[in-house]
Amino acid sequence: MSTVFKFKREDINAKNPIISQTRTTIETAFYGNNVTDVKNLKEAYELAFNALGTVITDMPVYKPEAIGLEEGSKVLLFNDGDVSARCADARRILGWPGVSEGDYAAKVREAVYMARYKKLYHLQAYIGLDKDFMVKAHLLIPQGHENIAYNWMLNFQYINSEYIDMYEASKLMENEGDIFVFSDPDWKHEEHPMGLTLFDPNHNCAALLGMRYFGEHKKGTLTLAWGCANRNGFASCHAGQKRYNLKNGRKFVAGVFGLSGSGKSTITHAKHDNKYDVTVLHDDAFVISTENGSSVALEPSYFDKTQDYPTSSEDNKYLLTAQNCGATVDENGDVVLVTEDIRNGNGRAIKSKLWAPNRVDKFGEPVNAIFWIMKDPTLPPILKIESSTLAASMGATLATKRSTAERLAPGVDPNALVIEPYANPFRTYPLADDFEKFKSLFENRGVSCYILNTGFFMDKKIPKEVTLDAIEKVIEDSAEFKKWGPFKNISIMDIEGFVPDMNDKEYLNELFDRINDRVNFISKKSTENQGFDKLPNEAHESMLEIMGEIAKLSGRDTLDINA
Repeated sequence: MSTVFKFKREDINAKNPIISQTRTTIETAFYGNNVTDVKNLKEAYELAFNALGTVITDMPVYKPEAIGLEEGSKVLLFNDGDVSARCADARRILGWPGVSEGDYAAKVREAVYMARYKKLYHLQAYIGLDKDFMVKAHLLIPQGHENIAYNWMLNFQYINSEYIDMYEASKLMENEGDIFVFSDPDWKHEEHPMGLTLFDPNHNCAALLGMRYFGEHKKGTLTLAWGCANRNGFASCHAGQKRYNLKNGRKFVAGVFGLSGSGKSTITHAKHDNKYDVTVLHDDAFVISTENGSSVALEPSYFDKTQDYPTSSEDNKYLLTAQNCGATVDENGDVVLVTEDIRNGNGRAIKSKLWAPNRVDKFGEPVNAIFWIMKDPTLPPILKIESSTLAASMGATLATKRSTAERLAPGVDPNALVIEPYANPFRTYPLADDFEKFKSLFENRGVSCYILNTGFFMDKKIPKEVTLDAIEKVIEDSAEFKKWGPFKNISIMDIEGFVPDMNDKEYLNELFDRINDRVNFISKKSTENQGFDKLPNEAHESMLEIMGEIAKLSGRDTLDINA
C-alpha cells in the first residue's frame, strides 16, 4: 500500500479527505524558497558531519556501502543538553476532546512564518519495508539540526531505486496522503514551556515544536504511520516479532509486546543458545494484517539504549550514530563513545540493520502467538489465555510495576499497576480500535495468547532463563498447561518455585487488587477524555468475572467488586 502525493486540480478542494487546515499549513512550508532538498543518505551524513557540535568519533561504520554510506564513514555523536527523553505532556492530538484545530493551526502558522528566516532541509523516507504496507514521509527541519535529519533518514528507509520500485508496485491507499512533519527544535512559546507536538492523525501530518530529542521525531513519524495502518486493515504494533524456523519444517511466528525495560528486545533477539534457526522482523515497530496475519516491519534500523553496552561491547560494531552519550580517548588515541548512561539517563544509538544478520522485512506466514509482557507480582512466569475477549482485554491493560525511584503524589498506591494498553503510548485513534483488531486476530485467525511476567512473582525474581525456557516449550508445542484455579479461560504452566498458592488469602487479596487495578483503568477510560478511549463492555465484564472468582476463593465480600 502507498500514499498520495499529487492531486488532479479538480480534486484540490475542501471536500478532499486528505486535505485539512493543519495539513495545508504544514505542507505549504515545504515549498518555500528557503528549503533545500536532501537527496540521499550521503548528503545527510555530510551535513551532520559538518554541523557545529557534532562529535566525529574514530569508530568506523560497519559495511557503510550496504546501508547507503561512503567507505570510511564514522559514527557521529550529538548531544541534546538537558533533554534526553520524550515529553508526553507536549502532545496534542486533533480529534481529541478540547483540542481546537483553529487554535493550534494558528500556532503552527506562526511557527512556519518565523521559520522563513531559516534555511530548511527537506528529507524523504519510506515507512514500511514491503509493498503490502508503505507510507512515504517528509520531514522539514531547520539548519543547525542536521543530526536529527541524518538520524531520521537512518532510522527509516532512505529512498533508493530498490524501494522506489517496491513503492510503485504497491496498492494506492486513495484516502491517505504522504506523511508531512514540520519541526523547529528552537521554537518557544509561553503556553508550551515543554514544547508542542501537534498531530493531525487523520490527515497524516504533525508539527514538532521545541523538540530537540531525536526520539520525538522517530516516534512522531511512527505515530502517523501506525494511525494510517489502523485505518487500512492492520493492527499497529509497538513490539518485537520473530520467527522460529523449526527442524521439522514448521515455522512459529511470535509477537512480544512490553513496556520499556520489560525484556521485549531481549526476547526478540534471543538466540536460545543457537538451538533454533531464528529470523527477526523488528524489535520495535511493525504492523499485522488482520486479513491474512502477515507482518511488515516499519523500520530498517534499531534505536536502542546504550545503557547495557559498554564501550568495548561487540554490539557497538554496528552503531551508526549515538545521542546523549559521552566521548573520551582510548589507548590508541581514538575518540570513542562513553556509554552505560554515565553522562545522563537514556543514552541512545541507532544500530544498523546488519546488527541482526537473521533479519527480514516481512513475515508472509501468519502470526501464531502474541505474548503480553508484564511486571505484575501476582502473575506466575507464564499464563495462557483461552478467550479472545480476555486476551484482548489483558493486552488493553498491559501493566508494569512503578519504579522504586518514582516520586508519588499523596494518596497514590505504590503497589498499583501502571498500565499502557498494548505497550503503545503513541496511539492517536480510539483504544477500542486496537481492542477489536487484536480480538479479531485471536478469534478469527486462531492466534494464541500468552502472558509473560518478567519481573517478580511476589518477592521472587523471575530469571530471564525461566522466561526463555517457557517460550521454548510453547514454540516446540511441548508446553503443559492446566486450568488455573477457578478461572474458566486461563491456563497455567507449573514452574517450580513460581506456583501460586490459591489457598493463601494474602496472595488472593493481592491478586484481587491487581485485577481491580485493571477494572479501574477500564472504568476510567469510559469517561476520561469524554470517553475517547472507552473499551467495549465485554472487556470490563471479563475482568469482573475474574475478580468474582477470586472473591469466592478468598471469602471476600463480593460487594468489594468494582461493578
